[in-house]
Amino acid sequence: DTIGAFILLGIGVGLLINLRIMGIMLLAAALAMRGMDLFYARSGPERKQILLTAGLFTLAAGLTVYGLSPYAWTHPLDYLIINLNLTTNYLTVWPQLFQGKLIPSNELPPHYLPVWFSITTPPLLMLLGFIGTAALVAQSLARPEAVFRNTRGRFGLLLAAAFLLPPLAVVLLGANQYEGWRHLYFLHAPLCLLAAGGGCWLAAALARQGRRRAGAYALMGLGLGLILLQMTQLHPLQYVYFNFLADRTTPEHLQTRYFMDYWRLAHRAALVALLERHPGETLVVRRGPRDDKTLPPAARQRLRRPGGGRNADYELTLLDPGKPDLAFNSVYRRFYNNTLVAVRPLDASLMTPAAVAAYRELYRQAIAGEPISRGDYAVYRDGKRLTFIRENCPPDSPEAWLGVKVFPHAPETYPGFRRNRSYVTYGNYGVRLGDTCLAVLQLPDYARGDLILIQRNASISGQREELYSLSHPGWRELIEQGRRKQPESAGPEAFGVFLDMAEGRNRLLYAKPHCAQSEYETPVTLHIYPENLADLPFYLWQGGLDNRDFRLPAYGGRPGGECLAVFPLPDYPIAAIHTGQGGKWEVNLYPPTEPDRLRATYAALSDRQPDARAAFDLYLQDNRLIYLRESCAAADRAAGFFLHILPADRADLPPARQAAGFANLDFAFSRRGGPFDGKCLAAVALPNYPIKEIRTGQYVPGQGELWVVELSGER
Repeated sequence: DTIGAFILLGIGVGLLINLRIMGIMLLAAALAMRGMDLFYARSGPERKQILLTAGLFTLAAGLTVYGLSPYAWTHPLDYLIINLNLTTNYLTVWPQLFQGKLIPSNELPPHYLPVWFSITTPPLLMLLGFIGTAALVAQSLARPEAVFRNTRGRFGLLLAAAFLLPPLAVVLLGANQYEGWRHLYFLHAPLCLLAAGGGCWLAAALARQGRRRAGAYALMGLGLGLILLQMTQLHPLQYVYFNFLADRTTPEHLQTRYFMDYWRLAHRAALVALLERHPGETLVVRRGPRDDKTLPPAARQRLRRPGGGRNADYELTLLDPGKPDLAFNSVYRRFYNNTLVAVRPLDASLMTPAAVAAYRELYRQAIAGEPISRGDYAVYRDGKRLTFIRENCPPDSPEAWLGVKVFPHAPETYPGFRRNRSYVTYGNYGVRLGDTCLAVLQLPDYARGDLILIQRNASISGQREELYSLSHPGWRELIEQGRRKQPESAGPEAFGVFLDMAEGRNRLLYAKPHCAQSEYETPVTLHIYPENLADLPFYLWQGGLDNRDFRLPAYGGRPGGECLAVFPLPDYPIAAIHTGQGGKWEVNLYPPTEPDRLRATYAALSDRQPDARAAFDLYLQDNRLIYLRESCAAADRAAGFFLHILPADRADLPPARQAAGFANLDFAFSRRGGPFDGKCLAAVALPNYPIKEIRTGQYVPGQGELWVVELSGER
């Protein structure tokens, strides 16, 4: 209890916060304990000493964090808020395999963390840890003052809080989590200490019962010995540990239910096993860039990578449900009842007879049907299994990477994954069966959408792509239909762009039969105008549009020199879509039900008088301002429309508009409605905050206002 000790403690806590922002928990814990000291202090000097040391401790921690965090030098408060926010709302979303289902990491169920903890922690550790925690809680309730005033008792409470509060916060906040509970592995430290306390409590409770005490010690010793034995057996993969609570019905059962070898430690061991199988030989193995970094130099010299005219003998592949693959003849089954990695022979001469027979059977099953695509490889489909076959495959032909893009992926193909693009890619390299090359790609059950089949030579930068639809056999006919509907005003350089909203789909299709690489790489403008502004974030209300500009390679491909893209649209009601490319062309699109929607809105107005009349009749209904003209020509809707909202409270406006004092919702008629049956109707959703006054009308730039109407905002 000295000034120097608390300054050192503050520096230590500051280093911890700089390393991991959750170190701020220790700052709070130390101040809470100092608060207890202050509560029980009996004299003024003692209280001053407590306040002084607490202040110096906080100052030392704050200065340490500040000094080591350059971003905090100019934005100290933002630094803290952003880091705490990222802890619970990390931006990157990855699919997690949990109990056999792929779930976005930001949508995991509340039991995700408890389940992972319970199936990957040694049972003895859990049992003793919970006994120790229960004993601490019971002791605190029975004699709170003795515990709170005692340093040892407080430390026990700190351990219990450090063990229980972080996972509770993660569950309650719905924090983004990856790969089991690795983000909370720091819980092992308090758990081990609580388990030690639980063991001591058992020993004390059974102190006078010799046989029971000896039995308890024996069981604890047996449990610790079992943990040590399992760690030894699993080395070097002891971090991939599951206890008896996990369902291990079959050798592959765990692999199909949970992501396991996150750090890919099994790859090194697989390479060691492979080199032992071929003593003295130099092998060409397709592998990751870091899989062999920790091998001895002599072993690394015996491993080569494909290229320079030499094809791979083996492929090292992680058995990952996210990248499904049929892998036979695994020479490495290290984990006691689970295959973590496969060393795939890519030539029949290296396979076992059973593996060759399995591939031959897949070949026979495939050629019994008709190929869905023919390129260098013919592609056959059986459900979600795709088989790529090349007959008379020359022994010296370069390897080809065979694969597919499945798009659009969101939300159906791969939930929550790669939000910045519309497809997910699956691929595989072929194996050689004499004069036949064959590759098998098993798509997961959740893959639904259109496929671009990719056949890429491994040694050549170019690639061949073919289009096929997994869910819409008439995809290409749909493209051609869309091109026939393309307005001539769009120009010869325009893409065929049209809406596909059949069978529950909601997407834009882009196609151009003869497409240069420069056109493929030119960014596409895509502005979506919702029927209701409330469907947009508030800061977009002023513009009134959802900007979804994108690049074609992120949403499609260029098979056979034809540019294709599929863009999934948002699920809110859309009034209009404006899209184009580099100023070369632009088109406006409307949902196919537009006339029916306009007629339904018109029918709802038939029994009431307009709230104002001008060139258009104006109606305030369902928090919308509706513009109607019974007899309408193109000139009536050609001029711009201005719409200014004066709120009852200026604070309801976005900060950028508060100085002006009104919300500007100006719009073009084509963005909010259209003609039908000789009439014109447009509808604009109004803000939800209280409105004092509405001023609207039409104008022509350079000529001024054509007509103006002012309406009361009371609704």
